[in-house]
Amino acid sequence: MTAFKGGLHPPYYKEATREREIRPAALPKLVRLPLQQHIGAPAKSVVEVGQHVKRGQLIAEAGGYVSAAVHASVSGKVTAIRPLPHPFGSKLPAIEIESDTWDTPLEETVSIGDVESLTPDQIIEAVHRAGIVGMGGAAFPTHVKLKPPKGVTIHTLILNGAECEPYLTCDFRVMIERPDDVVAGARLLQKAVSAKRIVIGIEANKEEAIETMSEAAGDFSDIAVESVEVKYPQGSELQLIKALAGIELPKSKLPLEAGFVVQNVVTALAVFEAVTKGKPLYERVVTVSGDGVKEPGNFLVRLGTSFGELLEQAGAVAEDAAKVIMGGPMMGLAQHTYEVPVIKGTSGIVVFREEEVEIAEALACIRCARCETRCPAGLATARIGLAAEFGKFEIAEALKVMECIECGCCSYVCPSKRPMTHYMKAAKAEIMRKRQREKAASGE
Repeated sequence: MTAFKGGLHPPYYKEATREREIRPAALPKLVRLPLQQHIGAPAKSVVEVGQHVKRGQLIAEAGGYVSAAVHASVSGKVTAIRPLPHPFGSKLPAIEIESDTWDTPLEETVSIGDVESLTPDQIIEAVHRAGIVGMGGAAFPTHVKLKPPKGVTIHTLILNGAECEPYLTCDFRVMIERPDDVVAGARLLQKAVSAKRIVIGIEANKEEAIETMSEAAGDFSDIAVESVEVKYPQGSELQLIKALAGIELPKSKLPLEAGFVVQNVVTALAVFEAVTKGKPLYERVVTVSGDGVKEPGNFLVRLGTSFGELLEQAGAVAEDAAKVIMGGPMMGLAQHTYEVPVIKGTSGIVVFREEEVEIAEALACIRCARCETRCPAGLATARIGLAAEFGKFEIAEALKVMECIECGCCSYVCPSKRPMTHYMKAAKAEIMRKRQREKAASGE
């Protein structure tokens, strides 16, 4: 076990849902399926208002190479295609479907034949067709990750079971309840990229998951289940590679270029279902937790279900609930309305009560360097934050702000309560806008 530099040991608060088995959420009455549920180009609608669709039916095709298809999560009538509230913070185009309550599946299924005889291209095409994206939160289209650049050989598939974000236990429960299917999905991913071995990394405090995954992988000599240190952000790609392989990749180098493909354990499950059952990604496991809900748990949720409808199934929201976050408290996104839908990257919904939420006044930087010693990317975070605060984005760029993984460690440890992660995100966004303007001006 090799430790990465920096990082934190925040309270994990997983006890409320750790032992809660996954249970199906109620069929939603209405779903709103955004065309943008992934990194890359938004999907393009292929249905019309008034059209009747079935569960699993393609309703939006990939809008480019780095994009992902969207499928109906219920059967019913398309009632609108328009901008609707989105977890990313604004209104984005979405397809609204009113459930007919019958939940009729699409009869047409794609025959895949014998799984053992499938070629890598057939596996990748099944993944592409199912609209699968990274389920750990990044939501990068999976089929793209399975196609390394020419001349690159993949030697190791890393399955990420770290789940280091506080409160979340959806990955843990999937490893406990469906280990054989996760391993089967991992072997399909391995075949797709022609990797020689699979390494499954799980934090040491998840003993039950280490046991179940080890048992499921026991018959395969090319699969290793490894315990990794309990430290945030252990689940970040570069940090997990460092922990499992002892290799510190240059920030400018993608894992693919070094022969690694990293996939989340729930992504592996989705791949198993897509390839062996022809099932598109129209539902996922979501942890609902926090003191702001009365009955926290892990739910199998249809995509497009509103946060409000799902939270009602968790025993309703406390009257003094003050903050709702999609994801975990370190990297998650605060929401302004319960109308936003569960999307492919929604690993959790965490609700905090008023007494748990502090709105602190940001003070001046005292140059204590705590943020820099805890930054897992090794950045000069204090100086980058000051540059971003005063609009000196060229300085932030020179200090390599684009290598920030937005883990939130700097904000967590700052004694002056400075919104460091916000500064990082703002600087990165401004630099990207500048690059796009320069590209447009050059006529590229």
